[in-house]
Amino acid sequence: MEEITKWLGNDFDTMTFRIIFAVMLCGIIGFERELKNHSAGFRTHILVGVGSCLMMLLSLYGFDQYLEKFDIIRFDPARIPSYVISGIGFLGAGTIMVHRMTIKGLTTAASIWVVAGLGLVIGAGLYSIAVLTTIVVLLSLIFLNHIEDKLFSRGKGERYIELKLKKNAQLIEILNVFEEMQLNIRRLEIENEKEDDRHLFIELDSGQHINQKDLLHYLSQLEHVNYVFEKK
Repeated sequence: MEEITKWLGNDFDTMTFRIIFAVMLCGIIGFERELKNHSAGFRTHILVGVGSCLMMLLSLYGFDQYLEKFDIIRFDPARIPSYVISGIGFLGAGTIMVHRMTIKGLTTAASIWVVAGLGLVIGAGLYSIAVLTTIVVLLSLIFLNHIEDKLFSRGKGERYIELKLKKNAQLIEILNVFEEMQLNIRRLEIENEKEDDRHLFIELDSGQHINQKDLLHYLSQLEHVNYVFEKK
């Protein structure tokens, strides 16, 4: 028994508890993302949290024997966690997807960054602040999303116009149609699939009256427009 205890180390119980605690808190946040079918869900958040916790435990306990053996060694316990925080950005960026004029995954990327911080905090033994942070994050993900949609009407009312253009299409001709109908364009993007096959994506501001029938009619009558498609 003494040999096993010596092999495990004096701080094995503490480190085990902290890793399990990281699994619990980070798993709760990941479960919320999983319920909403986001790209990074339950397992991803657990792995990020446990990995961050492991790096913090390494920083706190992994070099004790060297520090005790050699007096000249100086070690900064914050050095490894700082690399975790900066490095987790690459994983978070992988969850951000840009499709035409829509950007998705920003909230999930932020939650991954937060669970990395949770893992570091739990690894350092700051349990109370870890619990408080988890509660705040869950409230933000679950409740603030509904409040934000009601207050700012985000994602509601916008209309997207897609046009397939011929090679010699003039952008000014298309923009003149929106100007004559007094429609404000929020965002415009051109995608070149081939030299003679371009797609134009236009996002209109929300809250303005749009005569859908007339708009599609005028755009389709343009000489260098192959087809027009509208999506709310």
